[in-house]
Amino acid sequence: MDLVEVLPDRLHMLRFPIGQAYLWQDGEALTLIDAGHVDAASAIEGAIRSLGLRPEALERIVLTHCHRDHVGAAGELATRWGAEVLAHRLDAPVVRGERPVPEPVLLDWELPLYARGLTVPEAPPTPVDRELEDGEVLPFGGGAVVVHSPGHTPGSIGVHLPAYGVLFTGDCVAAVGQVMLGVFNVERESAVSSFRRLAALDPAVACFGHGDPWLTDTAATLRAAAEAVPVAG
Repeated sequence: MDLVEVLPDRLHMLRFPIGQAYLWQDGEALTLIDAGHVDAASAIEGAIRSLGLRPEALERIVLTHCHRDHVGAAGELATRWGAEVLAHRLDAPVVRGERPVPEPVLLDWELPLYARGLTVPEAPPTPVDRELEDGEVLPFGGGAVVVHSPGHTPGSIGVHLPAYGVLFTGDCVAAVGQVMLGVFNVERESAVSSFRRLAALDPAVACFGHGDPWLTDTAATLRAAAEAVPVAG
């Protein structure tokens, strides 16, 4: 796992072989956006300690959606350190293991990528302490706004920190060579609409589930990419 500074003393990316999570700091209080794969808990704890922070200060884990590379270590981290696990109401039953992971409608070029993604171990059933709705404001980052962005999964969310100009897109948006619509969507038309809704927030910093954060001309780049993507594959 790589630990990458995004904003000094505020935001770090935790990059795994597939996917990534983000650590947000409000002084000593910590929030994790996504949680990596099932075996990532010790690496995440080590990253927190390497920053001179305490894993006991991890207050919450916000899951952008129900996929294995985002949920995997959430349960273990919550058990170790008492963090609250949050997910959107529509994905929470999947995170808890009560419903199956929704199947994506794959484009031909996505097939080999999807096969690689399945090499990540399945996430265990994970308790969700709080089910989220669109527009809720969470107590970190100066007020973190939940932005329901369905399409990748029914309960996918973005997390917007207007006070800092930071947007976490989950897998609705990716940055693999260029900013683009995320892959493996269960409903492409909804995903495109969600991409455009997130882009309209005009963030200064965009943090994706896959690909490096975007820090330069971010708002214009997201808007252009969102408008360019066709609804049909």
